Amino acid sequence: MRRYAPLAFIVCSIILILLAINTYWIYHTAADNSQQIMMTRSKITVYSTLPSQLAADIAADYEKSNNVKVNFVLLSQKELIDKIKNNTESLNGQADVFLASKDVLEQAAVKNILMAFSSEQEDVILKKFKDKTGLWIGIWYDPIVFCANRDYLQNAPYIPKTWQQLADTQNLRIGMTDFVASDIASDLFYALIKQYGEKDAFAILHKMHPKVVQYAKYLSTPVRMAGMNEVDISVAVQSEAIRYLNNNYPLTIIYPEDGTYYQLTGTALLKNAPNKAEANRFIKWLMGNEVQFCLQKNGIFFVPTNYSTLAYKIYAGKNLQLFSDKEPLAEEEKDRLLDKWVKTIRLK
Repeated sequence: MRRYAPLAFIVCSIILILLAINTYWIYHTAADNSQQIMMTRSKITVYSTLPSQLAADIAADYEKSNNVKVNFVLLSQKELIDKIKNNTESLNGQADVFLASKDVLEQAAVKNILMAFSSEQEDVILKKFKDKTGLWIGIWYDPIVFCANRDYLQNAPYIPKTWQQLADTQNLRIGMTDFVASDIASDLFYALIKQYGEKDAFAILHKMHPKVVQYAKYLSTPVRMAGMNEVDISVAVQSEAIRYLNNNYPLTIIYPEDGTYYQLTGTALLKNAPNKAEANRFIKWLMGNEVQFCLQKNGIFFVPTNYSTLAYKIYAGKNLQLFSDKEPLAEEEKDRLLDKWVKTIRLK
């Protein structure tokens, strides 16, 4: 029998190894399946007006750090407002979060499809950046600034620092985005009218018109033109101005002393969101430092509404004056005013 002992030992060892392999495979297969189920269940759907690349950057960063898939449904501001006004049933049980402009969120609040949200981060955000009943919260904004070529500033006898001065300055080349080409550009147009009144706002724009070298199609074009010395001053969003500054273009940002329009982006939780817990965590993330780190590493610089974030400290002491909030214009009034500008100024 002794001569069979080694053989028996070998057979037993093989059996034990096979059992160990089988147990390991079962355990890890179960763990992988469990993780796959978790991954399938951990997702949120966000209806948004963000640019596609910005949405992709946010989705990738949040998924990487939180193991949650973010499915963005991207629409224009007009498309999302139309959906909210005329087809809210299509959002029920489909959308978890809105991440969009203030205009969109205000329309959603009126339709009673949002759910109030509160957190420590939300508590430090100024009232002007959030709904008074807590239905939506502004998370960042992008102000309109004057972006000046440095050579122009060194030689100019006078530097315009208000909207009226910009219109009155002689021998000035201006670049700006066409009001009919972009939501942000048209919103600036409406904001000027609400701030100064129709008569005075049109007077400012009428004086500016002969100085405008180009009404551009894109928000970035006026900044590039100022950086290339094709215009002296551009009317532009700050985020684009900072992006070009970081690429060593010879530019200086001037904040209008009489105030300026700002594009506020905010977020809201839908009342019938199918993934409320994950949606709440995503909204909290949007108000913190992490989303600002995500934006800045991708070359995007917005002003956070949460003044406790590290990113906000960049803008402290910049003397950034914002237009006061006014009653929104009706869509019919917006159409009338824009049509008037096109006919009496733009095409003259």
